[in-house]
Amino acid sequence: MSAETEIGERGAAGPGIPDAGTSGPGTSGPGTSGPGTSGPGTSGPGVAGPVTSGTGVPDSPAARLQALFEGHRLTPTQRRIAHSMVRRASDVPFLSSVELAELAGVSQPSVTRFAVALGFDGYPALRKHLREVAPAEQTAGPASYNEYQQAVEAEIENLKNLAELLADPRPVQRAGRLLAASRPLPVLGLRAAASQAYGFAYFAAKVHPDVRLLNEGGTMIHDRIDAAVRAGASALLCFALPRHPREVVDTLAYAREAGLSVVTVADSAFAPVAKVSDLLLPAAVGTGLAFDTACAPMLLGRVLLEAMCDDLPDAQVRLEEFDARAAARGLFVE
Repeated sequence: MSAETEIGERGAAGPGIPDAGTSGPGTSGPGTSGPGTSGPGTSGPGVAGPVTSGTGVPDSPAARLQALFEGHRLTPTQRRIAHSMVRRASDVPFLSSVELAELAGVSQPSVTRFAVALGFDGYPALRKHLREVAPAEQTAGPASYNEYQQAVEAEIENLKNLAELLADPRPVQRAGRLLAASRPLPVLGLRAAASQAYGFAYFAAKVHPDVRLLNEGGTMIHDRIDAAVRAGASALLCFALPRHPREVVDTLAYAREAGLSVVTVADSAFAPVAKVSDLLLPAAVGTGLAFDTACAPMLLGRVLLEAMCDDLPDAQVRLEEFDARAAARGLFVE
């Protein structure tokens, strides 16, 4: 498995988190059992992907596509194609190679090479395979939607995919345990992801005794990680959204070298931060407007907060204390 797709966990794998080496190249190509027949181990080490019907969890086109891609050595361009296909899982079996190339923002020959990398003779063979494992009819939205409505509809689809991901709660629960146990808890998010990190840190500080927000890059960010480690930190939470700053990848690599377990909320399991994360939870962003929308990553952050609260025995007491102080200060308008 390549560095791009292998994340791996240091130490024993927890429930629902497969160990490294559970899938190899070509395991879901033509002539095999195909996507949708594998268990949780097909999502790749440390990646929380939609699980399939083999686990008793509802299946989906996105889950089957995710299973098809896992275990293959993908280039950055190919990861971009894979990510675009997962986002439009219901439509992909009906797209030509030219249309898929336009969707992913790559060249048509790149789509052909991508199909070959998955073990198919070419894109027609890949599309034929997709039609066999995807819904028989294309789902089309109302043609009358304007661009603003289309952006909302795309985000609704992203939230539906997130709901499918959360059908298996174990990865999020494991992430909650890691975050709750880290004292202090550094929360990283730069550039486009800074607001996600800030929102999480704002609420987390009401229940966690020591949350440290890292939302500004620069030469001091490694110093702040060192300080957190010296203070006893065991995990770091990162929000990583496109376009992915190189500094985030470098910072996560440094955090892991310092001994921190890295939990990452990213826009895709194929994001550049995957290789420097111990547990990656994907939540797609919307790309229909001039600037990306991030409803799903924000909601996943709130879900992580809930999971963390479940592992903080005094979380409810802290919330009640905050409410009492806020009322005494007249902090909020009733």
